[in-house]
Amino acid sequence: MRILAAVALLVSTVLAQDGVPVIKPGDNLVVEGVPPIPAALADEVRRYTEFRTAGLASWHPARREMLISTRFGDTPQIHLVRMPNGARTQLTFFPDRVTAALFHPKDGSYFVFAKDVGGNEFYQFYRYDMATGDVTLLTDGKSRNTDAVWSHGGDLLAYGSTRRNGTDVDLYVINPSDPKSDRALAELQGGGWNALDFSPDDKKILVIEGLSANESYLWVMDSATGAKELLTPKGGAEKVSYEGGEFSKDGKGVYTTTDKDSEFHRLAYVDLTTKQHTYLTDHIKWDVDEFDLSPDGRTVAFVTNEDGISRLHLMDTKTHKEKTGPNLPVGVIGNVRWHQNGRDLGFQLNTARSTADVYSLDTKTGLVERWTESETGGLNTDNFSEAQLVRWPSFDGRTLSGFLYMPPKGKFTGPRPVIINIHGGPESQSRPNFLGRNNYFLNEMGAAIVYPNVRGSTGYGKTFLALDNGMKREDTYKDI
Repeated sequence: MRILAAVALLVSTVLAQDGVPVIKPGDNLVVEGVPPIPAALADEVRRYTEFRTAGLASWHPARREMLISTRFGDTPQIHLVRMPNGARTQLTFFPDRVTAALFHPKDGSYFVFAKDVGGNEFYQFYRYDMATGDVTLLTDGKSRNTDAVWSHGGDLLAYGSTRRNGTDVDLYVINPSDPKSDRALAELQGGGWNALDFSPDDKKILVIEGLSANESYLWVMDSATGAKELLTPKGGAEKVSYEGGEFSKDGKGVYTTTDKDSEFHRLAYVDLTTKQHTYLTDHIKWDVDEFDLSPDGRTVAFVTNEDGISRLHLMDTKTHKEKTGPNLPVGVIGNVRWHQNGRDLGFQLNTARSTADVYSLDTKTGLVERWTESETGGLNTDNFSEAQLVRWPSFDGRTLSGFLYMPPKGKFTGPRPVIINIHGGPESQSRPNFLGRNNYFLNEMGAAIVYPNVRGSTGYGKTFLALDNGMKREDTYKDI
C-alpha cells in the first residue's frame, strides 16, 4: 500500500531501457528491490486517489442552507450550499485547513470558524462576515483554542483555551461581534475540559472534564461567574465515561451518553436536582455514538453503532418511544444536526460506494435528500463492492466479526488472494467505509479484502475491549 501511495504522488517519469515510460522516485526516497513502475500504472492508480469528501459544518438558522467543509485545493475549506444538490460556493481561501464553522444562531449574518497554521493544531477562532467576506481574528493568535459552542441568544461563544500556561485548558467566553469582550470565565486544571451546551436561559454551561478515553465527568458552570458544580459523581469503583451533552428544553436536566453501569454507551437523561440517571436505550445492546436534541426538545435523534454499522434513530423524549427512522445504506453516520425549523435533520453518510457526503432527513415525511455529491476521480462507484458483515469463531469459541469486500463478479475467475487489513489503535474499529485507494486492489487486481475487528476493538462493550490487555495481547494474533 505504501507503493500505491508513492505511485500516486510521484509524477516524474523517465524512459526504461525498452522505451516504456516509468516512474522515477523522488530524491527524498531510498528505493531498494522495487522494479521500475510503469507510468501507465501510476495513471491508473491515480484515479483511485482523486476523491473528495464533504462534511456538515452548520445549518443557517433561518434559511434552508448550510455550511459544509470540502477540499477543492490542498486543504479543506468552508463552502455554502443553498439547496440539496446545489452548487458549493467556496467562502474561505486559506493555505491551511479550516476545521470547523458555526453560523451565528440568530440571524446567520456571520459565522465563526477555526483554523491552524501548517498543521500545528494551535487553532484560532475567526469571524467571517457573510455580507463583506471580511475575516476578523477573535483569539490571541498563539494558544490552542477548541470546542466553541454558542449561547442561545447569540451574544456569547464559549470555548476552551490553553492561553494561560500552554497546558491547562481554561474556559473563555466572547461576543464575536466585539472581539475585545473576550475573557477567561474559569481557570481549570488539566487539558481535557470543553464546553458542551448553554442552558435554555443561557445562565449555565454544561462542561465536560475528560481524564482519559474511559473516564470523564460532567459539570454545570455559571456562565457569569465561572462557579461550577459536579453533576456526575467521582470516586466509584468503576471508571465511567460520558460523551456529549445537551440541556433539556425546560433546563431541568441534560441528555448525554455514558457507559455507567453498562457494557455500552447508553443515551441517558440526568436530572440536575437529584442527579439521577434515566437510561433511554436499554433495549439497544450497542453503543450510542452521538445524538442531537430537536429545538423544541420533543425529539432526540441518535446514532447507534451496531456491529460497526450506523443506525439512525428518532425518539420521543416524553414517551421514550422510537419513531420510524429512514432506510439508509449500510455505512457510517456522523455529525447529526437539527435545523432550527425542527423538521430537517442533517447528517453525513459514508458508505462503500460513496465517500462522506451530506444529507438531510425530513422528519415529518421521511424524505432523505442529498446535499453534496463528492467527486470520485471519474470512477463509477455504483459498481464498487459493498461491505459484507461476516462472523467467525476464534480459537476459544468467541465469535468475531468484520467486513469483507469481494472483487467484482465476472471480472476475475478462480481462487482470489485475500488481504487481511487490521485496524490500528489498538482501541479502534473497522467499519463499512469508502475504501478510497484500496478499491484498486478489488477492482483492478481482483483481491478480496477483509477488515477484522479482533478482540480489543471498540464497539463491542467493555469486556471485549479489555480482552487484549496485558498478557492477553497475544490472543489478538490468534484471532487473525
